[in-house]
Amino acid sequence: MRQAPGPLLIDGITALAVFALMAQQLITRLVLLSGQHPTTVLTWLLAAVIVVPILTHRRFPRASVAVCLSAVALYAAGRYVAYPGYAIFVLTFDIALHSDEQVSIPTLFASAVVLGVAVDLQPAKVAVVATYVASEIFVGAAWLAGWSLRRRRARWTELQARTERLEREREEEARRAVTEERLRIARELHDVIAHSMSVIAVQSAVGNHVIDTQPAEAHQALAAIEATSRSALTEMRRLLGVLRQEGEPRGSLAPAPGLADLASLVTQVQDAGLRVWISVEGERRSVPPGIDLSAYRVIQEALTNVIKHAGSAAATVTIRYRDDSVTVEIANRVPAAPGVRVPPPRTGSSGHGIIGMRERVAVFGGEFAAGPGPDGGFLVRACFPIAQVTG
Repeated sequence: MRQAPGPLLIDGITALAVFALMAQQLITRLVLLSGQHPTTVLTWLLAAVIVVPILTHRRFPRASVAVCLSAVALYAAGRYVAYPGYAIFVLTFDIALHSDEQVSIPTLFASAVVLGVAVDLQPAKVAVVATYVASEIFVGAAWLAGWSLRRRRARWTELQARTERLEREREEEARRAVTEERLRIARELHDVIAHSMSVIAVQSAVGNHVIDTQPAEAHQALAAIEATSRSALTEMRRLLGVLRQEGEPRGSLAPAPGLADLASLVTQVQDAGLRVWISVEGERRSVPPGIDLSAYRVIQEALTNVIKHAGSAAATVTIRYRDDSVTVEIANRVPAAPGVRVPPPRTGSSGHGIIGMRERVAVFGGEFAAGPGPDGGFLVRACFPIAQVTG
């Protein structure tokens, strides 16, 4: 790809073209009008000084204008044959294009005044009204063209900057969405795996303990392990399905669980040796799918923690339906042994249950609390406001 010419090259070509135009007039005008002076070395020197500021106007705009107009004034006073207005037109255009209004507007008026004086100093046959008017019009047109082009470039630059900014914001939003989705999937996988593995671990221990003395109970434990592992596999297929690339085959995806699926969850934890009572307060009602899933996961995680840390204790699950909220409470109110306080779930490097539950509730602007209960057990409470989601 051919590289565009640099600013210095463009200005150099422009200055050379203007100088060549003046030189052509100085060389070919052999017959002088009354009052015009012949071409001398000073003439060529002033012509060069008039066009050189075109090369320096980007870096030194004010100085370039001052040098050019001063040279034009001296040139006009000498009444030489070449018309100096071409350089003023080009310089006025360049200043309006590359400088702000604080520089370009004074340049416009100064150029108009100097060019008017220059025309007025010429012989009578040259300094006619038409020449004066045309010179002033061309100065104004050159300035207006440069100013308009500068404004257009500024708007284009602003649009490009805005487009790039919006593109960066879109990419950041996409990355943030991906990060949030990964965190959500991590919580989902943690809930599924932690709960299922806890049930499988307990059932495996039971089966191993009674396999010789009570084969029927051992068979029941193995059946529970099989059902739990199949359920966990289905959940993992559903969650990992969102990670597949477009065009890849998808497995059958089971619907996300909710409060209506608590019966199967209770069956699993009861097979693991945990007694569970479910209490429903208020009229059952449909809740938004996100809250339905999160409430289910909170109950699942809390019961999993009871299995892990409370041995064979019992637990109660209370679901309260209100017009503007749904609340779930999970409490293991019966200690594992008389006089023994059930330790709360760990929140260290290996325990993300409390954090995950708190995040699930916070997503919907709800309230979450977890801590020791009044009877020595552990109480988990999550309140999801429905009005904020559906309204």
